[in-house]
Amino acid sequence: MSDFLQEYAAYCDRHGRPDRLELMLCDVNAVLRGKWLPGNDEKKLAEGGVRLPHSTYAPNILGEEVEATGLGIIVGDPDGRIIPIPGTLKPVPWADGHVAQVQVEMLDPDTGEVSQLSPRVQLANVVKRFADRGLNPVLATELEFYLFKPRSDLDAAPEPPDRSPMAQNYDLEVLERTQGILDAILDAAAVQGLATDTLIAEYGPGQFEINFHHTDDVMDAADTALLFRRLVRGVARAHGMEATFMPKPYAGFPGNGLHAHVSVVDADGKNIFDHDGEGVSDTLKAAVGGVLSTMREAQALFAPHMNSYRRFQPMSFAPSAPDWGFDNRAAGVRLPETKGPAARLEHRISGADANPYLAIAAILGGMLHGLDTTPDLPLPLDDPDAVRAQRLTATWRQAVEAFEASPFIEGLLGARYRDVYAAVRHDEIVKLANEISQVEYRTYLGRL
Repeated sequence: MSDFLQEYAAYCDRHGRPDRLELMLCDVNAVLRGKWLPGNDEKKLAEGGVRLPHSTYAPNILGEEVEATGLGIIVGDPDGRIIPIPGTLKPVPWADGHVAQVQVEMLDPDTGEVSQLSPRVQLANVVKRFADRGLNPVLATELEFYLFKPRSDLDAAPEPPDRSPMAQNYDLEVLERTQGILDAILDAAAVQGLATDTLIAEYGPGQFEINFHHTDDVMDAADTALLFRRLVRGVARAHGMEATFMPKPYAGFPGNGLHAHVSVVDADGKNIFDHDGEGVSDTLKAAVGGVLSTMREAQALFAPHMNSYRRFQPMSFAPSAPDWGFDNRAAGVRLPETKGPAARLEHRISGADANPYLAIAAILGGMLHGLDTTPDLPLPLDDPDAVRAQRLTATWRQAVEAFEASPFIEGLLGARYRDVYAAVRHDEIVKLANEISQVEYRTYLGRL
């Protein structure tokens, strides 16, 4: 772990010694869990003296352990030793005082290796499958989020910022009015080395979208999406606002998506989706076909939570079917470019609540499946003879059951991770289904 001590010393030379170090482990829900460590106790981390229960990788969204995972107190809740992830030590510019953060993993108490329960490991496994073929994905994400007024009651609905138009799409005045907080977001991203590109006012009141630069470091792209969510919420709080990446915070306005633009290059750096002929290359067709043919089975990764499925209702402003098109934003998969080094697909199904490591793993796994099997590709939505694809399910439990039964998912994540993920989702379904909603009280209590 001397590498971390060297990285930490370089950080201190540049920024000064932090008051505390925040250790951040990504769980199955993309919630960051961990510990605070005094800024002068870096050797404890470097020497393996910091531990967490191994079950920290797989709680439900409420933070509770899920017995059906086979983790937690049912097996004695053993600890795993924490190790820092190289290159992830960054300042936290929105925090009070001098705070640094570092992403961490846990070693499996049985194997001594980084745990296969890590979402990052699951993505790394898929990227290795590309590398074994002499290929490397190139990827960029886009994330949508809402800013809203701070709430004193956690049960309260969000309220847009003052003077927010109901349709603020690309509205420059909205950007000007929100400049203080948006500049702080971009400045914090720059301090943390997150490769932001354009920022726009999206359609909904208080909604914005950030685009990130393409990178051939897929793990860095996923890290960036995860860290940006934490950053936006932190900066918003520091400016007296709240922010959310909840997929559908308003019933009548567009939801928040996580879009992924993906191409693939060979060992010579050539985009395998580019070709000299007319139309779409066979490799790009195969990749699109693979993503479409596995989309139903992977939907529980793209839409992990109850609120996720509001984006799959009719008139929800979001793509909701395994279909494709060219410059067509109604399609689940869009092809912005089919020629040259920018030839790529854009996957538009995931909600902004998706775990970016798992969602990207599913997209890349679907592309590999397509390259291997060349499934039939339906006509694009742009074709007048196209037949509309059956919509993805709007029922959470159906999506989880399809995930559980999928040979593709087992091959992608392994049976153990599939079962853990499904157990966490089923536990969340039961917990939330047992809650009686306000709308039920309002509608039924005094009338029936």
